[in-house]
Amino acid sequence: MVDRGVSVGIRRAKPSFWDRYGIVLITIVPVMIFVLVFFFLPVILTVAMAFTDMDHRFQWHWIGLDNFKMMLKDPVVFKVFKNTLFYVFTTLLLFNVGAGLLIAIITCLMPPNIGDTFRLLWLLPRMTPPVVYYLLWLGITMPYPHGILNQILVDFLGMPEYKSVNWISRAPWEVVILANGFVGASFGMIIFSSSIRSIPLDIIRAAKVDGASTLRIIKDIIIPFIKWPVLFVTVYQTLSLLTSFEYILLLTDGGPGFYTTEVWALYVYHVALGGWSNRFGYGAALSLVLVIVGLVLSFIYFRIFRFKEMIIEPKIEV
Repeated sequence: MVDRGVSVGIRRAKPSFWDRYGIVLITIVPVMIFVLVFFFLPVILTVAMAFTDMDHRFQWHWIGLDNFKMMLKDPVVFKVFKNTLFYVFTTLLLFNVGAGLLIAIITCLMPPNIGDTFRLLWLLPRMTPPVVYYLLWLGITMPYPHGILNQILVDFLGMPEYKSVNWISRAPWEVVILANGFVGASFGMIIFSSSIRSIPLDIIRAAKVDGASTLRIIKDIIIPFIKWPVLFVTVYQTLSLLTSFEYILLLTDGGPGFYTTEVWALYVYHVALGGWSNRFGYGAALSLVLVIVGLVLSFIYFRIFRFKEMIIEPKIEV
């Protein structure tokens, strides 16, 4: 028998604070510091800067809502806002969601090897550095005999009137949307393809046994199953298009002419960093409006997709 006095005297030592939370501190605290320094702090500084007149001299005075009043009087702002809406929704519907979904469905209906190869080739524009990608489009759209498109039109289709056409100057929006769309469609293609592949094959096989056509399977099975990914891609790509401008900067720099392809994010860049005055305060106010527009559009998407109904736990009868 074990002496009770000895057994009572042997007690397990309580774990120290480091034993309990050491792993948490090592893994989470550095990430929290990183997010605080490189995300929340810049956001706070940008919001504060929007109410100042800071310029290239880094001298600032608190001016309240003057930057936003200046925005209402800015003759360029309304045109830039219309350009932004046109660019975002045209590229989104035709390519980032539309073409991405179409490519995903078609490649998933193909034999796996062919479908995977096609998706890999479509990823090449996204993996190409922006400047190299710009040079490729420059080689396509230049006047004859250097531009590939004009070579096809003149030499193969017999249209000599296109010899001197520079397509970036003649159709800037078409070139900008195509250049961005080929890159943007690849993101939706990958998300939608993985979502379609996750649909149980038994459901599709049962539909085929019942005589459902391919179009009926797409409409009644595939589309309802990937509603969540469609919402995610739509919201994410909308926010991405609102803030992206590198291809527009390289292809047209907002031109040709009077702010023809100038979008809001590019205008912020030109105001804050692209000129000699560097109006950081006004640029911060413009960027703050862009954040608000993104939040409003996200809320609208949640209402359109009925987000509350999507997150309701399904009722299962036992």
